[in-house]
Amino acid sequence: MRVRTTALALLMAGSLLAAAGCAKEDDASPAGPAKQRGVTPVAGCGKGSWTDPADRAPDRRPARCARGTPSPEPLGERRGLTIATGTLSAEYVAPLRVAVDKGEFEKEGLDVELKVLPTPDALPLLARGDIDAQWAAPEAAVLNGITSGFDIKWTAGNFSPDPRSKSGLWVRLRKGESPDRVPMAGRSLGTMIGKGSVIAYPMDKALKKHGGGLDEIRFQQLGSADVLTALENGGTDAAWLLDPVWRKVDGDRKYAFLGGQPLGEPLGGLLFGPNLLKEDPEAGVALLRAYIRTVNTYFAGDYKADESFARDLAHLLDTDEEVLLSTPSLRMDWEIRAGTTDRLQDAYRAAGVFDGDKVPEAEAVDRELYEEAVGHR
Repeated sequence: MRVRTTALALLMAGSLLAAAGCAKEDDASPAGPAKQRGVTPVAGCGKGSWTDPADRAPDRRPARCARGTPSPEPLGERRGLTIATGTLSAEYVAPLRVAVDKGEFEKEGLDVELKVLPTPDALPLLARGDIDAQWAAPEAAVLNGITSGFDIKWTAGNFSPDPRSKSGLWVRLRKGESPDRVPMAGRSLGTMIGKGSVIAYPMDKALKKHGGGLDEIRFQQLGSADVLTALENGGTDAAWLLDPVWRKVDGDRKYAFLGGQPLGEPLGGLLFGPNLLKEDPEAGVALLRAYIRTVNTYFAGDYKADESFARDLAHLLDTDEEVLLSTPSLRMDWEIRAGTTDRLQDAYRAAGVFDGDKVPEAEAVDRELYEEAVGHR
């Protein structure tokens, strides 16, 4: 959920295609079906540690194991892994920050480095094996890269919003308009996020409820500090407001909230490249085991209700505790819902940043590694 423009998305896709050409010259092959690995029951991870991927109910309970599980299974030889992320301070990165801080990766025999890299820079590195994983999302550039032959798959989810959250699409109402029906066709939308981002999916869904789609609005690329100001002073008609910025307009009758990320459906998380998909899937399972254990131990419910943990988390993320507590806890969720990549591709196609044949889910998603981590056969 980082800054995007259409041009940037297309540029990223171009760089991915170019890098794919280099990969083909090196005789790299696309990721085929994952090699079948043995799966055994995991103590502390019963039936509640997995859910039906087809279940998209807004009130769905995310999968959970007991606190402190799945237990560490240290690798026979230590591995050093690099995970790229666009930021270290956003709340959705918190499980990775806490896993490093609490030594959860280390317990698995992993020396994990979190490296801040813009997505356009990180994706080619991931595909070439120069980095091992990326904390990002199956954005248009990722799917375009998979089409071109990159060994990249979405291997774990990250979060879905709390029902109380109003992070998403806000519009300034015109005279006489009702928040229940806002004609959106032809209006301008100020956002840090471009058409090639996963947010295109919920944005298009919200727009269509109000007489407009991604192809019927005018995008205005704005910096994070300018989005709210532009909405308030009339510089843009609508804006995608993130946590905790939306709190500034919540309750003001001049504005209406049109919709945000779908409840119960993560839109990002961990992307693995060839290193963890093919060369060393054992390390991939270990990484996911540590991540899942961190969620079960520290983020199982309303983690902000624990004052001590919230204070430590604010310090770790280098943010003000009051700001952190001003929005509801995220619903951390390592699972991936069925059909999400199909819905994303439909939105990218509507936005004009994805063409060609749709990438089948089996070529974009791998659930087997996190299922192995919790002992789900």
